[in-house]
Amino acid sequence: MSEVVHREVDANGVRLHVAMQGRGPAVLLCHGFPESWYSYRHQLPALAEAGFLALAPDMRGYGRSECPAASDEYTLLHLVGDMLGLLDALSLESAVIVGHDWGAPVAWHAALLRPDRFRAVVGLSIPFQRPPQRPTRLMPSDEHSIYYQLLFQEPGVAERVFEADVRRTLRSVLYALSGDNARPPETGLMLPRNSDLFEYLGEPSALPAWLTEADLDSYVREFERTGFRGGLEWYRNIDRNWDLMRPWQGAPITVPALFMLGDRDVAHSLVGVSGAIAKLRERVPRLTRTLSLPGCGHWTQQERPREVNAALLEFLRSL
Repeated sequence: MSEVVHREVDANGVRLHVAMQGRGPAVLLCHGFPESWYSYRHQLPALAEAGFLALAPDMRGYGRSECPAASDEYTLLHLVGDMLGLLDALSLESAVIVGHDWGAPVAWHAALLRPDRFRAVVGLSIPFQRPPQRPTRLMPSDEHSIYYQLLFQEPGVAERVFEADVRRTLRSVLYALSGDNARPPETGLMLPRNSDLFEYLGEPSALPAWLTEADLDSYVREFERTGFRGGLEWYRNIDRNWDLMRPWQGAPITVPALFMLGDRDVAHSLVGVSGAIAKLRERVPRLTRTLSLPGCGHWTQQERPREVNAALLEFLRSL
C-alpha cells in the first residue's frame, strides 16, 4: 500500500498543506477544532487500501496551511472555496467530501453550493443546520456563566487561555469531550465566569486508549508553532456566515449523504443541534443513514475508527 504523501498547493488564494494517500476516486477529509489533518490518520490508509485517493488537508488557519491575518477571511464561502481550489490544484473533477466538527459545516455547504464537484457528503458529529436567526443571539449567558462560543468571540481572550500551556489545553479538551470521560462537561457547554477553564474541563490521569502520547505530540507541535487564532477565527464568523448563506435558506442538499455521531457526544447539547438532527432528512432528502456510535464522544473518527471506516466504505461503494 502507498505511503502518506505531503504536498503544499495554492488554492483559492491561500497555501494549503494536504496529506494524501492512495489512488482512485477522491475522498476529501475536513477536520475541526482543535485538530489538523492528523485527526484522519486512521481513515487515510483504510481509504487507500480500498481503492480511493484520500486527501486530508490542514484547513485554513491550521497546521502547515496558511493563516490569513484578516478575521473576515474565514467565512464558509472562503472555506468551501478552499476545498474547491484544492480539487482544482490537484486536477480532480470531483470528490466525496467528509467533515468532522467545524469541518462538517464546510462539507455540508460544499455539497449544497457545488453538487457538481462534491458528489456526496458525510457529516461527523455536526448536522446540516441553519438557525432561525444569527447564532450569537441564540447563545445564552448570565452573570454566572457564558456559552463557550461567546467566549471565543473577542480576539485574544481564548488565545491567551489556550496558549498558556498548549499541551495541557489539548490533553484536557481531547479527553473532556471524549466518550471516555466519566464526567463530561455539563450545563450545555456553559463555561463558569471567573474560574479556571481546566477545573471545569477536568484533566485525565492517563490518556484514553484511542489517543497515544505520540498522537498528542503531533497536535502539540503544530499548535505550539501556530497558536489557536486561526481556528478561533472560524467561530468569529458564525454570524457573518448566517448572513452570507441567506440566499440558500431552505435549499436542500441534493447529493447522497451519511451522518455519524457518538451517543456521548457533547455536540448534542450545542444550540440547535438536537433539533437539526431530528429534521436532518427534511434538509438532506438523500440521507442514506444516521449512525449513532455507542459510547463514543465528540472525536468520532479517532475514537471509533473501525466503525467509522466500515460505514464510510459501505457508503462510498454504494455511490
